[in-house]
Amino acid sequence: MNRGRKRALFVFVFVVVSATLVGLILTVQSRASSDEAAGTAPPAAPGDGAAQGGGQPAGKPAGDAKPLGASQPRQISIPGLGVTSTLEKLNLGADGEMKTPRDPFKAGWYEPGPAPGALGPAVIAGHVTWNGEPSVFHKLSTLKQGDRIEVTREDGRTAEFTVDKIGQYPKNEFPTVEVYRNLDHAGLRLITCGGEFSESDNRYSDNVVVFASLAGSRA
Repeated sequence: MNRGRKRALFVFVFVVVSATLVGLILTVQSRASSDEAAGTAPPAAPGDGAAQGGGQPAGKPAGDAKPLGASQPRQISIPGLGVTSTLEKLNLGADGEMKTPRDPFKAGWYEPGPAPGALGPAVIAGHVTWNGEPSVFHKLSTLKQGDRIEVTREDGRTAEFTVDKIGQYPKNEFPTVEVYRNLDHAGLRLITCGGEFSESDNRYSDNVVVFASLAGSRA
């Protein structure tokens, strides 16, 4: 095997292993929280622009704007849900698990990954409930294809994303590769919990993932 192929294989394996680790971490994001019984989080509804389970969005992503340069995100806004939140930085802890937002009413950006608006799949996570009360991403699963998400960045630009699809997945079937794989555009993934809440395990049964792509930006 020549040097170029060896390097390409190494990069591919590294990305897949890293993505798998992070994906497994995100599937347990509510376990360390103080979530109490909150009923069933609103599921994504087929026929309303949402997709249950895996699969790629058909054709090109809804947004196909040219990626921006790297710049740390400061705030996320989801106008259709009335959500605005500054962003914490999320990293891996000493145990190898991704930390969740300390403030249950704030979302967090996974800092080792791409910045929102830059090339690749940027990831922002948030709690769905905390101590039985609605949290920052409580209504995330009600988003529909074509809805808008805005991320204000440190460089003064606001990256504008369009939702491609919404999926709800059992935690043991988290779509790691689809969420974290390399992209030829600037993508955004919003992640929270969903499904039934188990008081005995203090966790939800599913994850809700919103897939979006960059549609443009403004100063």
